[in-house]
Amino acid sequence: MNVNLLTLPFRLPLLPLHGVIRIGEIVRDEVEQQLHDPALVRRQLEEASEAKESGEISGEDAAKAAAEAVSRVVKPVPPSRDGTRDEGERS
Repeated sequence: MNVNLLTLPFRLPLLPLHGVIRIGEIVRDEVEQQLHDPALVRRQLEEASEAKESGEISGEDAAKAAAEAVSRVVKPVPPSRDGTRDEGERS
């Protein structure tokens, strides 16, 4: 932060607010990094597969868990204007 002696008295009351905003940005970045971590997604896919094989959850529940885990890493293809997906477009 550029500190000018003339503007310091005006900025001083806002410094705690800037600190809170910066902490929020750091937390947000860390959460996004962990949420989209491919190793975490792989671990969740393995856990869903093991739970299905042991009979703890049904095949449908395992498929839902797998789709949810993968959707955090892979961006969905938006539908085109006519309601169908255009496989040629990737975002």
